[in-house]
Amino acid sequence: MKIFYILLTLLLLTGCTPINTPPSPTNIPRPPLGAGFRYSSYGPPYNPGTEYWASVGEQMAAKFPNAKPATIWIVGILDGEGTYLSFGCEAEDPNIHCGYADVNEQTLTLFDEKGFEVWLQVEPGNANVDELIDIVLDQYKHHPSVVGFGVDVEWYKSTDGPQGQPITDEEAKRWVAGVREHNPEYRLFLKHWEKDWMPPTERAGIFFVDDSQQFQSFEHMVNEFRAWGKAFTPAPVGFQYGYSTDKVWWQDLQDPPKDIGQALLKNVPNTQGLFWVDFTVLDIFPSK
Repeated sequence: MKIFYILLTLLLLTGCTPINTPPSPTNIPRPPLGAGFRYSSYGPPYNPGTEYWASVGEQMAAKFPNAKPATIWIVGILDGEGTYLSFGCEAEDPNIHCGYADVNEQTLTLFDEKGFEVWLQVEPGNANVDELIDIVLDQYKHHPSVVGFGVDVEWYKSTDGPQGQPITDEEAKRWVAGVREHNPEYRLFLKHWEKDWMPPTERAGIFFVDDSQQFQSFEHMVNEFRAWGKAFTPAPVGFQYGYSTDKVWWQDLQDPPKDIGQALLKNVPNTQGLFWVDFTVLDIFPSK
């Protein structure tokens, strides 16, 4: 024991730290930042078109140094007991409902040209997520802008309301493997507002997105999102914000997307994604 204390004293005097000391959150290298928006067919009052969405992503990214334009682009929305995909396909699972025309291809092509990062998301309901991964990525993996596949956990095994079912480590690991069969660089994102709905310990290849809302204040939001980031450190995290339920306080900010984003980057070192929601996107980024 005496030798141990002598060695420890020498380490402290020389400014060294023990090899096994874990890094503090402030010393974790920040992952590349994607800044943009969340898109769904039901979010905005109308669809302003492909050029508009590309412009929103670029405007959002320009608010943050070295950020890339990014989007959570929802290609599968809740439909009955399962999900409706916004493109033509063939599915074995009867809970996967295929569309009649591809409404995403033109926009994704423009996102490719603009250097976007695109996360393709589904609201699965009771549909088989493993099959959804294959159908969606088979359809769109030719786009260099696509960086991964996402599950809105609020609608996983849930069709009557946005509650969802917690994701197990086994499910998360299997889905990451399924995504990476299409591209070893792809990642999985999981989204909810409750930390306990995320896999207990599985972290590799996962991007954790918080879409909480109904905050009492700006400070309340930052504190809650800080806790989310800390819970999954050092894994990357992202945030959806700008909901109409929070407009009562964010409308008073000088630049709501930028002001909120800067606060999150300052308080959550492992932030990788900032996404303004489409429900209020036209309030902040008016269509010309």
